[in-house]
Amino acid sequence: MITTLGEFTINTDKTKMDIPVIHRYITRSYWAEGIPVETIQKAVEGSLCFGVFHGEKQIGLARVITDAATFAYLCDVFIDESYRGKGLGKWLMGTILRHESLQGLRRIALTTKDAHGLYSQYGFTPLPIPERWMIIQDADIYKKRK
Repeated sequence: MITTLGEFTINTDKTKMDIPVIHRYITRSYWAEGIPVETIQKAVEGSLCFGVFHGEKQIGLARVITDAATFAYLCDVFIDESYRGKGLGKWLMGTILRHESLQGLRRIALTTKDAHGLYSQYGFTPLPIPERWMIIQDADIYKKRK
């Protein structure tokens, strides 16, 4: 799938994803600091990816992990700092939520530290019954591999 907005493009073709660019951004993020490039490559291969491009230059990404029937998890969402404020994040979210593979799902989940305002515009809310959710988490997994 390819969609355009002026000089910007969103593309779901995994072969277009610029792994070094994605890695440079995500490895310094609060959610995956120090993630190995090999892990990024594996994650891209196993996900529905939405790359945001300015010409040929990748400037953003969102990954969706889904069974395409009942559930999806939205993660690794970013727009390069120098391109923020142009509505690209909103365009990316709208494009993701309209994607044919994500229609009719019972649940789409995500986690965020600081973008609640953006995601709430698209119907995301806090967990309605958080006591039913459980996770296994190793927040320092990438630091341990060094």
